[in-house]
Parts: sequence; structure tokens; C-alpha cells
Amino acid sequence: MTIKTGDTLPDATLLVMGDEGPQQVQLSDKVNGRKVVIFGLPGAYTGTCTTAHVPSFMVTYDAFMDKGVDEIICVSVNDPFVMKAWGDSTRAIETGITMLADAESAFTKAIGMNFSAGPVGFVDRSKRYAMLVEDGVVKILNEEEGPGVCEISAGETLLAQLD
Repeated sequence: MTIKTGDTLPDATLLVMGDEGPQQVQLSDKVNGRKVVIFGLPGAYTGTCTTAHVPSFMVTYDAFMDKGVDEIICVSVNDPFVMKAWGDSTRAIETGITMLADAESAFTKAIGMNFSAGPVGFVDRSKRYAMLVEDGVVKILNEEEGPGVCEISAGETLLAQLD
């Protein structure tokens, strides 16, 4: 079942690169009592993800903070080493975006945002989406119809929807 507006996010253990290597992050610690933007995408270093989706949240980062967002989180079905390298190469981490790895696709599957495209090597990857989460509850959810499109899931679109 795909998550929808009004649903509470399931807890999940994601990964981030720390000074000592990969570290577990409980999603509940990131969202409980906070206003957070989470955006998911098919994969690090892929075309639309690198040239459109991540940059859309980089250019809107300050405006989201001005609207009371505590954190912007990018989730992808990749390992934490790749997410760190990609976050560094795009300068997303420098901007302030948290790059979290859903290495086993557990979170992505739990919210029903997984898809597979075997011919291009995508197995249980994430659909492209963006959501506003307040205290663990999905307030806005924008899911793209296809992985190569970044319109309703773009940072600019989500920002325009905030009060």
C-alpha cells in the first residue's frame, strides 16, 4: 500500500556516513516533533536525479528554512558510501541536505514507493517523490508518474504548497 497524505510514516533504519564510517539513523528521530521535507529518487548519479531533483532542493533550501522546515532529507536506495560521495560531488551536503541511504529498500518498500526496471539495473529502487512531514505525519505528498520526470516532486513545487 502506498503512503498517502494524513498517514504516519513508518519508522525505518537508514544509513549515513559519519566520521567513523556508516552510522544508523532512526527515521523517527528525524521526524518526531519536527517539520521535515523528505524527497526520494531512483538513484545517485542518475540523470534527472543529479541534474534536476537534488538541485531543486538546493536552490530552495533557504526558503524552506524560512518557512520553518527543520531539515531536508534525500533518500535513495543506495549505500551510504555512494550517498556521501554524491552529496559531496553535487554540493548537496554543503548546502545542508541530509543524504540518507535506504540500502535494503526497507523504508521505500514500507511506504509503497518501490519500483523495478531490470533492464537498466534498478531493482526495488525508489519512485520519485517529495513530501512534507510534520511530527511524523505526511502533510503533503507529491509523487511523479515516471522516474525520468521531476515536476511535481521538485523543490519549487513543494515550496509553493507550504502555508
